[in-house]
Amino acid sequence: MKSLLVANRGEIACRVFRTCQRLGIETLAVYSDADADAKHVRMADRAIRVGEAPATASYLDGNAVLAAAKELGADAIHPGYGFLSENSEFARQVVGNGLTWVGPDPDAMDAMSEKIPSRELMRRAGVPIVPGTDDAVSALEDALREAERIGYPVMVKASAGGGGIGMTIVNDAADLESAFDTARTKAERFFASSVVYLEKYIAAARHVEVQVLGLNSGRIIVVGDRDCSVQRRHQKVLEEAPCPILTEDERENLHAIARSAAAQVNYRGAGTVEMILDLSDRNFYFLEMNTRLQVEHTVTELVTGLDLVEMQLRIAAGEDLDNVLVDRPEPTGHAIEFRVYAEDPVRFLPGPGTITEWTEPSGADIRVDGGYELGDTVSPYYDPLMAKLCVHGPDRRTAISRLLAAAEQFRIAGPKNNLPLVERIAHDRAFETGSYDTSFLQ
Repeated sequence: MKSLLVANRGEIACRVFRTCQRLGIETLAVYSDADADAKHVRMADRAIRVGEAPATASYLDGNAVLAAAKELGADAIHPGYGFLSENSEFARQVVGNGLTWVGPDPDAMDAMSEKIPSRELMRRAGVPIVPGTDDAVSALEDALREAERIGYPVMVKASAGGGGIGMTIVNDAADLESAFDTARTKAERFFASSVVYLEKYIAAARHVEVQVLGLNSGRIIVVGDRDCSVQRRHQKVLEEAPCPILTEDERENLHAIARSAAAQVNYRGAGTVEMILDLSDRNFYFLEMNTRLQVEHTVTELVTGLDLVEMQLRIAAGEDLDNVLVDRPEPTGHAIEFRVYAEDPVRFLPGPGTITEWTEPSGADIRVDGGYELGDTVSPYYDPLMAKLCVHGPDRRTAISRLLAAAEQFRIAGPKNNLPLVERIAHDRAFETGSYDTSFLQ
């Protein structure tokens, strides 16, 4: 692989480019009109415009991205996360055009792309799933009947959903009557599919996930686990590795479930098996599998010393990594990532703007993965993630202390930012002791 086009922007494009630069791979960027002078464009060896500012007219236009790859002479395409990263038809087009797809096989992507079919697939693999409907629910009367069977509270979920979009919690029949059509309309608008289903809402839960690598030998390697329970609007804000509340038996069970889930679809490459831990009975339940690199992969890298982007590239190139990964050292220490968003830290409303001050913290145990610099403009067209503030320490208490210190050093002016939220989280007794659930920020 001599040249790689990243079909993305912002932080993740810059992240992939850093590994490519270390490996001597030429970096190729695509950009919209809003990103003509963005950091990822400046980092790339070469770059090309793919369309107007809206994502649908640029980063989500698979034909434009493929045309750009052809014009730049790319050998491979890395999709990052979001946009086209879980679009199996785009992946097939990439391969069909003679390029290397840095991601899983499109058939595995299809198997995990819709939540209803993937639930059934996991059930057949012996993976525990949250109680819910086996099929889509298209009529309100059916939804009301199924909700009574499952037991309130329940969630109305978009089968094709992701990132917390298309999820609605309902506590009784009246709630369901008012929310059902709204959920279907939102699913249609965001995912071009109005298919929804019902799932039992587990009120006291932790969001725990497992990073896996499917090797070319067919072996599934569990790299480690993460806790992603600090969320707003079902979207993650702070993640840590490893999950701090698991016993060794629970961790062993969790990893075994993740292996079974990935093996069921013959997974290859980097993926994440997302689970719910019900705090009332300490049982795990399968949520979904993300067939891409996660935003929070950085905390796993900090405790393992692995470069997961490098692993992706080497697997995509057909390398045999069994000797590299099978007997690797156990993860060490504790890592925390805070997502620095251009948004209000209280109401979580986006606040784009031009950056007039940008001073990143530094230190041996601090890592900042950013997509912006001084003078850049955070656009209203895309996700407001500006950077990921990551720290590592020998234990969780030290990592929290280092996160606080690093957040104090991180200076941003211009757009709104949520850095003040770090202190509120870190000094909260529930967070300090680990005795919280996914409703913590609420």
